[in-house]
Amino acid sequence: MTTPQPSLADDDIARLRDALSAADYTVDTVREVLGPRAAAALDRNETTPGRLVVGDDSPAAVLTRLWPLQDAVRRTALDAVLPVDALVTSGILTADGDRVRAAVDVRPYADDAGDWWVVADLTPGMDGQRDRIPDDHVLGLNAASSTLAQLTIRRPARRALDLGTGCGVQTLHLARHCDTVVATDVNPRALALASMTARLNSIDVDLRAGSLFEPVRDESFDLIATNPPFVISPAGTHVYRDGGLPGDEVSRRVVVDGAARLSDGGVLQSLANWMHVRGEDWTERLGGWVAATGCDAWVIQREVQDPAEYVELWLRDAGEAGQPDYARRYEAWLSWFDEHDVEGIGFGWVNLRASGSDDPQVRIENWPHAVEQPLGPAIDAWFDRADVLRRRDEALLDATLVVAGDVVQEQIGRPGDEDPEHIVLRQHRGLMRAVTVGTAEAGFVGACDGTLPVGRIIDALAHVLGVDAVALRADLLPRVRELTAEGYLALADG
Repeated sequence: MTTPQPSLADDDIARLRDALSAADYTVDTVREVLGPRAAAALDRNETTPGRLVVGDDSPAAVLTRLWPLQDAVRRTALDAVLPVDALVTSGILTADGDRVRAAVDVRPYADDAGDWWVVADLTPGMDGQRDRIPDDHVLGLNAASSTLAQLTIRRPARRALDLGTGCGVQTLHLARHCDTVVATDVNPRALALASMTARLNSIDVDLRAGSLFEPVRDESFDLIATNPPFVISPAGTHVYRDGGLPGDEVSRRVVVDGAARLSDGGVLQSLANWMHVRGEDWTERLGGWVAATGCDAWVIQREVQDPAEYVELWLRDAGEAGQPDYARRYEAWLSWFDEHDVEGIGFGWVNLRASGSDDPQVRIENWPHAVEQPLGPAIDAWFDRADVLRRRDEALLDATLVVAGDVVQEQIGRPGDEDPEHIVLRQHRGLMRAVTVGTAEAGFVGACDGTLPVGRIIDALAHVLGVDAVALRADLLPRVRELTAEGYLALADG
């Protein structure tokens, strides 16, 4: 099942851009029009509170009813705001007498640097509807695209790749700090809508059709950001989520083939799913993927779902719940997992850097706890610290470290006690970790002010504690590495 392809000429794009700007159609304005209760309801895909409060014909209110609330709007009210005839002809809007509805979504979006508009298909499942989603559906703004945007490292780059661009959200962000952005998708409808998104925001992007890395076979990039169709399904047809390859092969290929297209120092960042196979450690599975790249890698598993829960999630996502063949599809999907000994499905983030080192640093961990977004700066800092972790003990002793700026020390014990029962180092940024440390570790960290190298701090600490310096070095250096890997410590020179 496919939908008609929308198309909007450059002149009409310019007219639409001017109209949206004149109406002050921004994220802040829409939330102001809706008010807190209706805005929160819309975040849950419920429009009734919004329709109850958005009743005037101001330009921002009219556009809020038309697009975020997906409501019918009087033609006379809309003519005063938008070039309606051009938008109807292009397939962006549909007209029925004096009522006009959106056929395609145009939604405000923003980051700290400014505002954009995103063109995508209408949000499915509004107000509890269970319509089946077309196979070529193009997702709009969603939690996954927001997560990837916040994970992505924002250093200036020469060439960037938005793999599986969809409606073009990542391209908007990449264009802020990359000289050239190439965006690919296997879905022609996605490329059409991404083109409108880019042109509506006056962004130049090189759009290419093709699956995975086929459109950029012989090219390299400084940054690859991708939310690929990673859903693990036996016979998926929804191109926005199903890659058409068995198991978690799409995620594996993105990691391995993507790494081969990184320039020196280039970074790949991807959302991914992977299988937890009975009798196999999931970290070894991901470790095999990463080992094939030769890159520094930080893989973070955020969630593990039971196969039945996973099937239910994605059947609901596609509007299959309540359909006559729901039970058949559920049974076939779950049976496929059972046949392949899949006992869980992991979701997380894969971050690679082509360091060019013969000793790549790899960290694969499960972290289901709260994090502070954006996480991009923390990932960038981890890759910098990977160069510290590569050093042998002799070289590490010469390194000069500082305590990360977000780390605080907490001492826990009974009031009046001379010594604390526990000393805890706690981060207030990034992954917001906390770790209990001993007296020697706490003393070492407290002395890391950028003035003395690691070896001299340990020797001084050994003197204060009255212990052998060589033995203390053997005890502390592994902990120094771990505290550095986890972001409590960093190189003094940055």
